[in-house]
Amino acid sequence: MKIALSFFLSILVCFVTNAQETLFGFVQNELASQQTLEQQFLDGTDFSRFKTHLQTLSAVPHVVGSAANERVRAYIEKSMKDAGWEVKSHPYDVYLPKDPGESVVEIVTPRRIPLNQQEDVLEVNPYSSHPDLKKGWNAYSGSGDVTAEVVYANYGTKADFEKLDDLGVSVKGKIVLARYGGNFRGYKAKFAEQRGAAAVLIYTDPGDSGYAKGLVFPEGIYYSESSVQRGSLMTENFTGDPLTPFEPALPLDGDKKVTRLDPTATQLPTIPVTSIPYGSAKEIFAAMEGKPVPSGWQGGLPYTYRLEGGDKLTVRVMVEQKRDFVRINNVVGTLVGSEYPDEWIILGCHYDAWSFGATDPNSGTAMLLSLSESLGKLAQQGHKPKRSILIAHWDGEEHGVIGSTEWVEQFKDELSAKAVAYMNFDAGVSGKTVRGSSSPTLKHLMADAGREVTLPESEETIFENWAGTNKEPIMGNLGGGSDHIAFYMHLGIPSLSGGAGGPTLYHTNYDDLYFYEKFADPSFKMGGIVEQWVGIMALRLANATIIPYQVTRYATDLRSHFEAAEKQIKTYESSFKGFKAVAEALKTLESESDHFNRLILEKSAANGLSGKQVRTVNRSLLDWEKSFLLNEGMPFGPWYRSLYASTDPFSGYASWVLPAIQYEIELKSTGKLSQLDSTYANAIRQLTSSIEKAVKALTNE
Repeated sequence: MKIALSFFLSILVCFVTNAQETLFGFVQNELASQQTLEQQFLDGTDFSRFKTHLQTLSAVPHVVGSAANERVRAYIEKSMKDAGWEVKSHPYDVYLPKDPGESVVEIVTPRRIPLNQQEDVLEVNPYSSHPDLKKGWNAYSGSGDVTAEVVYANYGTKADFEKLDDLGVSVKGKIVLARYGGNFRGYKAKFAEQRGAAAVLIYTDPGDSGYAKGLVFPEGIYYSESSVQRGSLMTENFTGDPLTPFEPALPLDGDKKVTRLDPTATQLPTIPVTSIPYGSAKEIFAAMEGKPVPSGWQGGLPYTYRLEGGDKLTVRVMVEQKRDFVRINNVVGTLVGSEYPDEWIILGCHYDAWSFGATDPNSGTAMLLSLSESLGKLAQQGHKPKRSILIAHWDGEEHGVIGSTEWVEQFKDELSAKAVAYMNFDAGVSGKTVRGSSSPTLKHLMADAGREVTLPESEETIFENWAGTNKEPIMGNLGGGSDHIAFYMHLGIPSLSGGAGGPTLYHTNYDDLYFYEKFADPSFKMGGIVEQWVGIMALRLANATIIPYQVTRYATDLRSHFEAAEKQIKTYESSFKGFKAVAEALKTLESESDHFNRLILEKSAANGLSGKQVRTVNRSLLDWEKSFLLNEGMPFGPWYRSLYASTDPFSGYASWVLPAIQYEIELKSTGKLSQLDSTYANAIRQLTSSIEKAVKALTNE
């Protein structure tokens, strides 16, 4: 009888694995109802709502702290309340500049030439003449008025400044001219200031986005000679409000008082920094007389790029930018779960923008508002999610991922206990190409949900388009630059970031509805498509009996990451023998993860999971990725606690997988590799221990 039952179960598991591959975590008797619910959700998508929301959200420029941004917040609150969500606003008083203040950039000698700092008004684009549009600026610039010689620093990366050092070119007392790309703009300013620069000018080179690439706006999608990229310069060794690391920047007039740093104790820039268009940068390059740049430093302007301008060329950079406490507000809506209300599925996107924000961020905001209406309608029809779904609209992201970080710091204990996943959709519908990055446990969720959604005017699913000729879609690893950071890198909550990408005039005044309708998605259909994809992910996470993490992916991904790290180390230390303790720990993790997967499939196929087993297994899974948290944090910043992933502390945007090891590699050091082998092996053993607890619960009633 046992042999017959085992044979039957193996056949059933095989059937479920093949036919219901996308519904891992659901027991057999729940599959049909979940599939019916998903189809009902897909059929009920109102594709018109995305356009309505985007037009309202992006009607006017709405930088953080402005009255216009408050009106956007009010619209978000009303929309979610009307959709049946419980909505709360979470205020914080954060330290930032809410406008560019005053600035001037001009060539002083050999001939005085005022340089443009703002996009041209275009007859074909009615948004370009809006009176609230501002000059190009960089938030957290220091204030000052400098007239000095010029040094060109290519992209202003760590390697670029080291190259200048090798060439004997000093930036001390000079104005550094650097192009966007290669790293986060704040590091361009930081590296320049560390070497004694007097000011920094940052521009987008036409070789990277401009006429060298193709037609420029408004005729095409590339930067014109007046287009200016704005952005924050904050480069603290933590994320969020610069005065309250590890703690929420609660309102100054609130009951609970928070200790704040003195602004002089921060790492904020003290020299003037501002952005200019390449139409202005070309005037500087035209007057430079120094030595030609090394290979790879030449850009797309029609001049030989030179390292120095010479003493005949002087440029003035004046910035007067005020920093102060500014009230920001996160808006968080909740659909309370019917069975597991204390297990949270969190989706988010910020709503503050540098100008209109049609692609960045408000295409994501509009999509989430449409999704809240669709999920709210399902709930009103009696289909409440089993787990609670939270949709969050963050404020203050553009100045340094501030709003989401303060919320995570405020509710860190609750989130550590309850958060199943965080899903981020910053600029989530910026084009027609669906892609994403994820922690290992959620990669399958992104891919499999894409099987259910067909692209507009196509018979191709998101999955098929994304995977191409590969067996599965290729997904990135989470880096910096958006609101997943605090969830994933500070608290170890499984996270993903995704959406539909495409052409963008990133952080310019031209990121408006004219650009969106002409270039990003003239049909406005992708909003509904991404909503369907995201909704399927949310419904599966919310309704699965067992939290549908792909635990087997961790061992696979870790093995490839350690192999890559070992290759990097051997480029400067050929005698390195590898991470032997990690290799042994990974074998056990792989074995136990496979065992867990088989048991879940067997139990699910036979409807054989008791309530006690479900609770114990899910509790173990909630603790799963937290095994990779290191209490003392990373050597480059204790706020970053995940041993698995962090932002690159030398570039700001890139993903560092195995960050403690990557830091050693960046320093070309071997001193801590043995210790790190032990540290990472212990973390992997903790991962294994979580799975062993779940396996024990599944094999013992």
